[in-house]
Formats: sequence, structure tokens, C-alpha cells
Amino acid sequence: MLKKILLMGLVWMFVSNGFAQHGKVAPSGFDVKKELTAYGKIDTITYSSKTVGTNRRALVYTPPGFSKSKKYPVLYLLHGIGGDEKEWFNGGVPHIILDNLYAEGKLEPMIVVMPNGRAMKDDRATGNIMAPDKVEAFATFEKDLLNDLIPFIEKKFPVKKEQSSRAIFGLSMGGGQSLNFGLGNLDHFGWVGGFSSAPNTRQGKQLLSNPEEAKKKLKLLWISCGDQDGLIGNSRRVSDYLKQNNVPHVFYLEPGGHDFKVWKNDLYMISQLLFKDVDYSKLNDLSPIGFTPETNVRRAKYPQVLPNSKVHFQIHAPEVNKLQVDLGKKYDMTKDANGNWTVVTDSIGEGIHYYSLLVDGMAIADPASKTYYGMGRMASGIEIPFAGGDYYALKQVPHGEVRIKRYFSPVLREWRQCYIYVPAGYDKSAESYPVLYLLHGGGEDETGWVNQGKTDLIMDNLIAEGKAKPMVIVMMDGNMTVPGGGGAFSEAPLKVFDRELKEVLMPFITSNYKVKTGRENTALAGLSMGGIQTLYAGVKDSQLFSALGVFSSGWFANQKELTDPQYAFMKEHKDEINRNIKSFWISMGGNEDIAYNNCQIMMSKFDELGIKYTYSEYPGGHTWPVWRNNIYKFSQELFK
Repeated sequence: MLKKILLMGLVWMFVSNGFAQHGKVAPSGFDVKKELTAYGKIDTITYSSKTVGTNRRALVYTPPGFSKSKKYPVLYLLHGIGGDEKEWFNGGVPHIILDNLYAEGKLEPMIVVMPNGRAMKDDRATGNIMAPDKVEAFATFEKDLLNDLIPFIEKKFPVKKEQSSRAIFGLSMGGGQSLNFGLGNLDHFGWVGGFSSAPNTRQGKQLLSNPEEAKKKLKLLWISCGDQDGLIGNSRRVSDYLKQNNVPHVFYLEPGGHDFKVWKNDLYMISQLLFKDVDYSKLNDLSPIGFTPETNVRRAKYPQVLPNSKVHFQIHAPEVNKLQVDLGKKYDMTKDANGNWTVVTDSIGEGIHYYSLLVDGMAIADPASKTYYGMGRMASGIEIPFAGGDYYALKQVPHGEVRIKRYFSPVLREWRQCYIYVPAGYDKSAESYPVLYLLHGGGEDETGWVNQGKTDLIMDNLIAEGKAKPMVIVMMDGNMTVPGGGGAFSEAPLKVFDRELKEVLMPFITSNYKVKTGRENTALAGLSMGGIQTLYAGVKDSQLFSALGVFSSGWFANQKELTDPQYAFMKEHKDEINRNIKSFWISMGGNEDIAYNNCQIMMSKFDELGIKYTYSEYPGGHTWPVWRNNIYKFSQELFK
């Protein structure tokens, strides 16, 4: 068994021909000239450019069976920074690719225009192609395209002139142009896309200032790139912005680098979609490969997250007899003749998920993924990104620090460890800060709110935006081992936790960190088990805390009678609790949260008792995306 585990750790690898079964790519021979009954035609045209002040050239492809008595939609296909109007013809053989597709009946007849996107008098790709005047000429081409080339094409060729019959796509520099010009001129183009788009691609609102208009006018928005392309960040950035604004689009990730092997495949794919009805729900499964998530260890190509949030696992382990992925649901992997195991999961929800590999029945951590303390042990984790995750993204803002501090606990008679977030400028500042004590859930530890919860990034962004006050956040280990004390929610471990927090940790923090004292400067919050601990410690001594945050938690449903000691205490001290706790913030992950019913019962008792609280709900269940959102919202309410 050890040999098998070591083998897997050493040879987790990409199998180059394994992607085709999970997505769509061009078949072998798609770019090879064949004996056909009819062929399209490529001609060079010359048009007068008032923008540049000279005559300019472009290639025009007309489809097999072209007739001047019929009107055609038009695809404008742009080249890269080192090319010209002949780059697609020489490197991408579009006439061959399209002829073959026409012969198979897969295309809507169209005219393809391949212009020179370097709008200057000397528009050849000679000398320093990165010279400022040549780079600027690619931006100038927008005017040349709109004011000179398109009017010429529409005058000389039988083409449809409406926006829905005009497409613009391009590679590299031309991909950036296509996105810039297409999304910046939605009245002109209904079909827009970039292949391996270069850094000339505009960002965010500059690229697309009116997402709602794009949703109404665009027929297809396509972003694609090779997974080994150094420019992939540009494509991902555009896709992330579109996701954040709920703009439908295809993000097609394919194997390869920055070359025509990728771009020919892109042309093969998009040409079959143009000028037809588009169903985005069916296009989500197009990508043959996925992203390597941030939770992968360095250089690990698998697991991969596909655009539809399915996860593709692949591993080389020829000596293993049975291999499964346990992601809450167990997925059987299949082995090929070379000992390569593969499986694609169902679509997985946003955020981080713990998982294990089951090797002949034994659960182990995946050597290709980072590990986290969860499930009561170290487990592999995989992060599924989602459109709403911008608030915990790593940004160019002042960053605080997370410090690890060890201290001896006389209550537990052992060394303990806590994580402490201090805001940017903490060491240089003479001021003291309010403090939030933040508690993890069952099966996790003090590392959870940082590693899984991204609390430091959330706070960095909020503080930089002025949405939250700078504060110190203390994340303690809430696991209390009490011999004979029962489960984590029973009275004995809760009492020990209460003593550890108030007799040991809080005085330690006050003595060693620049934190303000007093109830108005102190808050307590936790998720799941940590929510129970927050209720137990916070309600009992409300004079210590101005705010309590209870995330995905609540007193157990069988503790629902007002005669229960907890409710009896709250009934007796209702006025004091309401006076002291300025923000009693309760949140749930929707009715799919496993603690939902307990929380509803608890809040009904709070209503009966007259306890004031605020309730928030964020769909997602009992998961880290919910708790990230909880700390994001709760922290903005504190110390104001």
C-alpha cells in the first residue's frame, strides 16, 4: 500500500489525450484540405481608409456556392501583433477549416473578412512590432474598421447590415481588439469573442460599461485560451468581470499554448455557433479541460475545475486496484490500459470542499492538493470559484498580517495556539484597535477562518474601502478536551471554553496586543460549534461584548422550553442583554443549512422573550461560502 501511495504522489500527471471525452475539440484532419464538391474563395481587396489616409488591404473569404443574389452575415477575423491580413491565411488556414465544415453542413453561410489591424500607413509587421506608434495603431483600427472597412464591405459585397449579422473575433492582440471594439460598439456587433486575448484588452467597466445592454444585444460572447498560455490571466480576468455582472458568455479553456494549434481549434468551434440560435446552457460543457484551482499544489495539473463547476480528477496509479474520490459523495474512478484513473464529478457548489482519495478503501489526502484541518483531520481541499467572490479576492490594497501566537493555558494546563489578524499599519500606529474574537466550527481549528475563510483578505478589502473599521481579530482553537465531559455542545466543554476565553485568552491579548478594552470595543462571533460557544459565553456575560455573531448555529431544538437554563437566564436578564449587545447578529445558510431548524426554534424563543436580534440569510447551506459572506457582512456592523 505504501508503494502505491508514494507512486501516486510522484506521478500525478497530465495525460495529453485524456481531455477529449470530457469536452469538445476539433477532430483530427479538420484543418487538412480534402476532396470536396465545392470550395470557398479567398481574394485580396483594397479599400480607401480616411482614418489612415491611404489605401489598405484585407482578405475576404466567400463560402462555397457564393451568390451575389443572396445576402450573408459577416465575420471580421483579426490577427495578432506580429501578423497582418495574411496571418490567418498562412497560419490558420481558415479557408480549409471552413470548407470542410461547409461540406459537413455545419455552418451558416457567411463572409469572412481578415483585415490588417495595424491602422497606420506602414502597416507591415516589420521592425520593432512593439514600438509605441505600432501598438497605438491597433487602437486606431477601431475607427478604420467602423468608418472605412465595414462601409466598404457592405457596399461591395451582398451582406446583411444589421448588428445581429455582424461578428468580430480575433487572436492575441486581435483578441483584445475584438473584445474592446465589440463590447464598446454593441450597436455594431452581435457576436464577439477573443482567442488568447493579449494585455491590450481593456479592463472592467472600461471594457464593458453597460452589462445590461450587453445581455440584451449580444447573441454570443466567447472567451477562450490555451491552458499553457502565459496570457491566460487576461482571459480569466475578462470572464471574472462578466461573471460578476451576470453577463452570459462562454469561457472555453483548451489544451495548448499561444499558437495556431489553439486558434485553429477556436475558429473550428466558434464558426459552428455563429448566426444561429445560441443556448448557453448547452455551451457550458464545451470546454475540454478546466482550471487548476488555487488549492492545487504547485505544478499540479489535476484536479481541474471545468467551467460548469464539475471537477475532473486524473491520476496515474497502475498498481492500485480501486480508486475513488470522496467529496461527500463517492465517485468511482476508471482506469485505462496505461494505469491512468479518471473521473468527472457532478457540478460542485461554490467555495472550498474537503475531499479524500480512497485507495483500495483507505482514505488519504490527495498529494496534488493543499490540505486543511477539517472533518476532524487533515483533508484535501478544492476551491470552486464563483462570480460573487470579488470581496475576498487578492487586490492591490494595503494588507494586514496574520500572526501565529503560542501561549500557555493554566485552565487546560497545556500550550495553545491562536491566529491573530492585525490590520495594515498596525506596527507603525500608536493607536489601539477594537477586537473581535472569532470561533471556528466542529472538526476544524484556529486555522479555519484564515485558510478556508479568507478572513484576512476580506478584512483588507473592507478596510481599504472604508466599509469596516480597522480591528484586531483573534481566532482561537475552540476544541476543548474534557475527560468524561461529553460532546462539544455539552455543559462541561462549554464551561471550559468559557474559562479559556475569559480567564486566559482575552487577558493575554489585552496584555500583548494594542487592543482597546471595554464592552464597546469587544465582539464575539463563531460558526456552527463556534456559534454555540458564542451564545454560551456571550449571553452569560453580555457586559463584555457589544456584538455577537452567530453563524449557521443556534441552541439545539430539544432545548426549546423557556424553562431551559439558557432561556431562563435570558428571560431574567433580557433588559441587560438588549442594552449591552448592540448587534446580536444571527445568520443562516438558507433552509438547506443543517442548523436551520434549530436556529428557527431559537429565534422564535427570542421573539417570545423579547430579545432583540438581526437575522440574515445567505443561500448555500452549511459551507464556507456562507461563512465568508457572514464575516464580510458582520464585520461592517462592528464598533460603530
